[in-house]
Amino acid sequence: MSKSVLRGLRAAALTGTLVLGSPLQSALAAENPIKLGVLEDQSGDFAAATIGKVHAIQLAADEINKAGGIMGRPLELVAYDTQSDNTRYQEFMRRVLQRDKVDVVFAGFSSASREAYRPIVDQFNGFAFYNNQYEGGVCDGHMIVTGAVPEQQFSTLIPYMMEKYGKNVYTLAADYNFGQISAEWVRKIVKENGGKMAGEEFIPLGVSQFSQSIQNIQKAKPDFVVTLLVGTAQASYYEQAASANVNLPMASSVNVGQGYEHKRFKPPSLKDMYVTTNYIEEIDSPKSKEFYAKFKAKFPSEPYVNQEAENSYLAVYLYKQMVERAKSTKREDIRKVIALGDVCMDAPEGKVCIDPKSQHMSHTIYLAKVGADHSISFPKVWEDIKPYWLGEAGCDLTKKDPMAQYTPSNPPPKP
Repeated sequence: MSKSVLRGLRAAALTGTLVLGSPLQSALAAENPIKLGVLEDQSGDFAAATIGKVHAIQLAADEINKAGGIMGRPLELVAYDTQSDNTRYQEFMRRVLQRDKVDVVFAGFSSASREAYRPIVDQFNGFAFYNNQYEGGVCDGHMIVTGAVPEQQFSTLIPYMMEKYGKNVYTLAADYNFGQISAEWVRKIVKENGGKMAGEEFIPLGVSQFSQSIQNIQKAKPDFVVTLLVGTAQASYYEQAASANVNLPMASSVNVGQGYEHKRFKPPSLKDMYVTTNYIEEIDSPKSKEFYAKFKAKFPSEPYVNQEAENSYLAVYLYKQMVERAKSTKREDIRKVIALGDVCMDAPEGKVCIDPKSQHMSHTIYLAKVGADHSISFPKVWEDIKPYWLGEAGCDLTKKDPMAQYTPSNPPPKP
């Protein structure tokens, strides 16, 4: 048995993607596959929010294979469990690029994991999709980002909350690059809108006791709390805050949309939480319902279909479109297609397009409100918000590739 067949069987064992049997699939299997590396946390602190990403990639790949593959070539997944461990990301990124020789990689939940593997992608001239919402600022021609960014989530959410509840704001954030840079965005937007920070705390990942933070928040008496807490342990805050009768509105770019805390915790722990997200399963549109039905039919035990699952699903279809238009899987050829500025698709959330300057996505942003019974309503929807900040600040990947991450206080140099 050849090594390629062995690898195909291994991928099937890991993900169940390469299903043979029909005449079309048998014919496809005879073609040289296009390999998709999948590095996601199927165990560890982030697994609850991440399993759906793996399933979404598998769903999209199966659909594409059943329809004839990409240019007649089947998709083959080469998947590894990164175990919520940044060292694993580095190890497996080298493995898929050097040994498995994948054509593209879909990788990473936390911003720490992305920044751990991104230099390896750059070093080996790889091509990676990061399918998470994040703190923004990555200007790197080796990366495509399908998740939402601060100008899509915070520039809508924070002014809405300040107008509705008041201008005195407290931020409680995970203590790593995501939380630190996201908090900088919150400070900037609060100041621009005439508000002030009542307080700001950064909580190490893995911390699950919040009694001191709750006392600090009660003493500061803010109008609302911005929660940028990440992972299973930090989600303990919500039930502890409810038990302590904090009773403050909350705003977030990650909770509910990633970790479906409104489903995991007893009401009314998440009462009056507002979240800006580009997709959650409660969105009541024909496209969303179609996607949710397909997902649940294939993975009936999936507890929730979150925004990162949708971002991962559409990423596979965008990759298909770009390869077919480029007639190539080479990164340089695909980037020429991106530079045309018309790589778009009708996704479950609505129409999305890739910005050629930053290689980030436009999104429809839904403001989701959690009720006392943890039901979801949508007070506001913003359609087609472009990922404008990087491009306006000076990132233009059609002209220069700095392979860097920038922040509001450290923007890219103007061309």
